[in-house]
Amino acid sequence: MTSNTSPRVANFLPAAIFLFIIGWGGLIALTITTLPTVGPRWLFFFLCVMAITGTMLPIIAFLNRRFPSTPPPTGMVVVRQSLWFAIYGATLIWLQMGRVLNPALAILLAIGLVLIEFLLQLSEKSQWKP
Repeated sequence: MTSNTSPRVANFLPAAIFLFIIGWGGLIALTITTLPTVGPRWLFFFLCVMAITGTMLPIIAFLNRRFPSTPPPTGMVVVRQSLWFAIYGATLIWLQMGRVLNPALAILLAIGLVLIEFLLQLSEKSQWKP
């Protein structure tokens, strides 16, 4: 049986805790203290991406460790996959603010992001040498 060389979950905890605290704390402070003008709205999306990335980072690291692949994922792959979740979440929030979000659009957007990640992993697999 081959050894799993994917990064440990503990390697991502400092970054995850930092992003989690800054993201969710900033969102709480932002929604309590500001009006939804242009500047705070952009800050809202930036903090949403930070918060969701910080939340998903240890979960994605655990899933990549639990279900190994060939080639094993690097730290940047785990961060990239966490950012996909954050971009998806922030995009859904943005679409809901404009009242254009519907289930079909959410599913199509998810399929598109999964397809992009699949193609990136396929590219990494084709360049991997054991």
